[in-house]
Amino acid sequence: MTQSMIARMERPGANPTVDSVEAVLGAMHRGLALTPTPRLPDVDETQIVARLKLTPAERLATFEASQRNLLDLLATARRIDA
Repeated sequence: MTQSMIARMERPGANPTVDSVEAVLGAMHRGLALTPTPRLPDVDETQIVARLKLTPAERLATFEASQRNLLDLLATARRIDA
């Protein structure tokens, strides 16, 4: 493995393949073990399902309304120093 390949893998936003990661680990006499983990129980998929049932126009309108609400909130928010 070349130094330039390592440098590319170290860059922010790099997306190395599993084979590349295994090659680097192998050079250090290490291995890669993947372990499945359970899904997070706090993900509310009902909201995702509800949004997917909307038409693209309805999704856009919902997004725009949320954006307006957020901008209104930011306009009235004030900082409180502790």
